[in-house]
Amino acid sequence: MSISRSHKSLRLNLLAGELVEVRSRGEILATLDASGRLDGLPFMPEMLEYCGRRVRVFKRADKSCDTIEGTGARRMFDTVHLEGLRCTGQAHGGCGALCLLFWKEAWLSRVESRASKVPPSSVCTEGALSRATRSAEFPNGIDPEGHEVFSCQATELRNATDYMPWWNVTQYIRDLTSRNITLPVLIKGLAIGIFNTIQRRRRGGTYPFLHGTQATTPTATLDLVVGEPVKVKSKAEIFDTLNVACRNRGLLFDVEMLRYCGGQFTVISRPERIINEKTGRLIPLNNCVVLDGATCVGNLSSHPNRLFCPRSIYAYWREVWLERPE
Repeated sequence: MSISRSHKSLRLNLLAGELVEVRSRGEILATLDASGRLDGLPFMPEMLEYCGRRVRVFKRADKSCDTIEGTGARRMFDTVHLEGLRCTGQAHGGCGALCLLFWKEAWLSRVESRASKVPPSSVCTEGALSRATRSAEFPNGIDPEGHEVFSCQATELRNATDYMPWWNVTQYIRDLTSRNITLPVLIKGLAIGIFNTIQRRRRGGTYPFLHGTQATTPTATLDLVVGEPVKVKSKAEIFDTLNVACRNRGLLFDVEMLRYCGGQFTVISRPERIINEKTGRLIPLNNCVVLDGATCVGNLSSHPNRLFCPRSIYAYWREVWLERPE
């Protein structure tokens, strides 16, 4: 599917580190269709609180990994992530995923050139934004089994993007020129991705190595609280808690989490539920915490499909993988 790109006059070509201002509610609503979307990407009620705020661009969102179907990288246009602005989930059943929000450049303006205005429009309202948080596929957003089915930026990502193969060289040029990554990071990431591609074809081991052997994975309860310091156990200790699929009671220990082994962090959340991005349903999370700064960087993936993905998705940590510092 090809995404129609609108509001070309408001395209800013922002770079990582630039200071921007989130436009007013009226200006943003004027860019949206009746279902609260621009180029297929929803503007969500949780984003309204940031209107008028000045914040720096974290990274350009020229691409994203497909966490719905796992088909590979997805190409997005005229979109950025802003520093620290994550979804609270308040309008989506209390989802605790803390997703980094996507911002169309039409919803932003450069602080030093605030002249461009969006003409007023009544196509979309705040009420429409609220209704759009539930899937339009079912009446009132309730499926036949009685479950609420939510719609958000994560569930609609495929509708707001185009497929992009990992060997598309221009994406890495954009990663570099947008300041998303540095040249050493680019070289290292590509080397790992190419090596792993070759290894998979010859059915060899990939880098970095993950290994689990347990038939029944152990559990531990630390009763960690938000704000508490915690230490991630060593790789060897964590490997002893995983099955052959590198999971502990169903939860994957992802290769991107290896970089944090042995580090000390602060607990910032104990999510109780998150939205399943494929179904839109809320699913429970048990005995998991989120650690400040422990996000997916996208340069250790065993497959290059998510190389340098800028979404900075938080990892979920079993308490058995953690310990209190001495």
